[in-house]
Amino acid sequence: MRDKWNTIVLAAVVTIFALSLIRYPQQSLEASIRGLNMWWEVVFPSLLPFFIVSELLIGVGVVRLLGVLLEPLMRPLFNVPGVGGFVWAMGMASGYPSGAKLTARLYQEKQLSLIEAERLSTFTNSSNPLFIFGAVSIGFFHNPHLGIIFALSHYIGNVLVGIMMRFHRTREEKKRPQTKPYTFSVRSAFHALHETRLKNRQPLGKLLGDAIRSSVQTLLMIGGFIILFSVINKLLYLIHATQYIAQLLQHAFSLFQLPKELGIPFISGIFEITLGSQMISEVNEASLLQKAVVTSFILSFGGFSVQAQVASILSEANIRFRPFFVARILHGMFSAFFTYVLWAPLYVRTHPVNETKGAVPTFLVKQAPLWLHECFQLLSKYGPLVTLLSLCVYIMLLNKKAVWKK
Repeated sequence: MRDKWNTIVLAAVVTIFALSLIRYPQQSLEASIRGLNMWWEVVFPSLLPFFIVSELLIGVGVVRLLGVLLEPLMRPLFNVPGVGGFVWAMGMASGYPSGAKLTARLYQEKQLSLIEAERLSTFTNSSNPLFIFGAVSIGFFHNPHLGIIFALSHYIGNVLVGIMMRFHRTREEKKRPQTKPYTFSVRSAFHALHETRLKNRQPLGKLLGDAIRSSVQTLLMIGGFIILFSVINKLLYLIHATQYIAQLLQHAFSLFQLPKELGIPFISGIFEITLGSQMISEVNEASLLQKAVVTSFILSFGGFSVQAQVASILSEANIRFRPFFVARILHGMFSAFFTYVLWAPLYVRTHPVNETKGAVPTFLVKQAPLWLHECFQLLSKYGPLVTLLSLCVYIMLLNKKAVWKK
């Protein structure tokens, strides 16, 4: 009976979505172009190098070496193998959904158990510093000082999530045979590196080609989700579903002393973090602290667009998505809490400006470190060229692979 209801609900949702596309074709096209531009200019060129380098590091065995060296840190803190340290670092540097891709890759390489992969995926997917500082704090809020609070609350919350999720399914692990206690050894680390390279005796050209092909395939999937959820977000607003949901959240917002005007931007951010962050920054009825708290939550929650990308990547490796979803809610709550706690010592005392409007004097902006913002601008300018060239290389590799099969 439950399966039948699920089928009915799914069919109804898809039908409403199709009818909405027919009813609002122009707005759907604009939303689709907006999502495409975001993927074309920023997401693809910023994630592609990280994906390719990660694949190469796994292929040549460097990740195995790092795993042995980082075991004393990752095992007691997060209850995952040392290779999780590599995934954690790359996830923070490159942002969503790199942690999920690398976790799935290491699980397929049998360097992680299923339970360890579920744990690792919960705290290795986060927003990257370029997006937090360049796009959100400077691009949307026009306030570089907010980036420090956003970043600290975001990454501190991520660490707490990892510590909490270390207890995930521990009872099932106790039933398994105990492994030998770990002893730190640099020699063992290089031995693991050599063993991995011997098992994978592919030439560098083959490794590079496979890395590019796998990375572009993942990024094409990510682009599809970004465009889809950009359209869904717009359609929900046009059919007034966002407004109705926002009205239901008014009581929860009043409980936390948040103005109701943040409701619609919050719902938009739950679906897509970029649009939600921009809309929150434009709400004049809320104080800067209130806007910062809500923005921190949606940055950590990730939005359904990011979660759909992660779910697709994890499902290909048969890794459960539910732990990741629960962790995102916890991460959002932790980040919002730490934004509130850090506000007075890190912002009010050091930058006593008009809190309501969130404006800063022009001379302070010039003195602020804006190299992340400059990187973001360069990425937006030359990103499409990188995307186009990468897609050309991807097509050439696919054709070459098809010729080899013949």
